[in-house]
Amino acid sequence: MGQGFFLLFATVSVIAALTVVVARNPVHSALALMACFLQISAIFILLGAPLPAVIQIFVYVGAIMVLFLFVIMMIDVREAVLQRFLPGGNLPALVLLVLLGVEMFALVLWSRRFSAVEPAAVGGGDEIRQLSTTLFADYLLPFEAASVVLLAALVGAIVLARKEQG
Repeated sequence: MGQGFFLLFATVSVIAALTVVVARNPVHSALALMACFLQISAIFILLGAPLPAVIQIFVYVGAIMVLFLFVIMMIDVREAVLQRFLPGGNLPALVLLVLLGVEMFALVLWSRRFSAVEPAAVGGGDEIRQLSTTLFADYLLPFEAASVVLLAALVGAIVLARKEQG
């Protein structure tokens, strides 16, 4: 049953990653990237690693996607949609994509890592407790400084993205 969920999450993740590349609208690409990040987080949960799953959601889905949306807000989306990424044709990129897909498929088939062995049981929440204590006790000032810098970036992106009245 776990292998079925893994194949489901991996398939949806690959489809979302392909959608990131082929979508013409940058907002659709950003949403597909968010879906891909969430699928990777679900794979971490299946592997019995809740801490990387939570970090994946907080850091990538939360922070990185907000950054991408700021960039999308700052560029002129209508002008960017009209321009092509590869104006000479997409055949070389498509050939490279197919070759990389075949290589990945061959590596998965020949790998011994994908056996029927269940992962070892991990201990309690000691590593999470230790990480949170270190983060919020020893590194509280750098953590808060990073949040102030991100807030300043948010305000700066909003100011730069506004259209001038006139």
